[in-house]
Amino acid sequence: MIGQRLVAVCDAHLGAGSPEAQQAFLEFLDEVPRLGDALLIAGDLFDFWFAWRRVIPRAGFPVAAALGRLRRQMPIVMTGGNHDRWGDEFWRSELGIDFQPVSARFEAAGRRVLAIHGDGITERHWSATLLQRVTRHPATVAVFGALHPTVGFWVADLINHRLGNTVTDPAAIEAAAGRQRDWALAQLAGDSSLGLVVMGHTHRADAVEMPGGRWYVNPGAWLDGYRYAVCSASGVELRQFKGTGNS
Repeated sequence: MIGQRLVAVCDAHLGAGSPEAQQAFLEFLDEVPRLGDALLIAGDLFDFWFAWRRVIPRAGFPVAAALGRLRRQMPIVMTGGNHDRWGDEFWRSELGIDFQPVSARFEAAGRRVLAIHGDGITERHWSATLLQRVTRHPATVAVFGALHPTVGFWVADLINHRLGNTVTDPAAIEAAAGRQRDWALAQLAGDSSLGLVVMGHTHRADAVEMPGGRWYVNPGAWLDGYRYAVCSASGVELRQFKGTGNS
């Protein structure tokens, strides 16, 4: 058990938004010890992240440093998303953060937790599944890791729009969120040991309670309104961060 109150956040896509969005996230990290006693980041913290063997992205340094300070106060679990799956051993070896490229299972808030970003699970177009297989393949990661970081970021800037879900139609997005919800509820129904499934990716906040106090939750995108969730033995709360002292 890593904590009794699990703070969950995802889809910040830091680097794609304004400097104010990153500053708000840093303020949020300062507030996390008041909100709970463990932190889950369920993918796409950064709009792009790759951990080379000797280099980390400059744009992500302030947040990485803040996470390192927070880790000294509480456990942190992080899963990769389709924009930042390539953490290698950096998070674990340098900062002591439990980083899993795809999914993580642990115990928190009195429940067994499955955390997974959600990309490549419910998309209906074949290209989405193919893209996830290519970007996860060890050969792809090895080739990209051999590039100079400046060249690597140039390549990432060229293909970054293809890493995410390009669907913009609200009805299609809601349908995708519904399929994700159904998938999560099926995991809960099929595994009685699970008490909480946390996902991101669709940027749609959602919280569904099943019998026995078992939950599916998508905190919603931090990118859209500074959204997060707090999970405890009593249930799940969807929240928005309003600034220091007003979350």
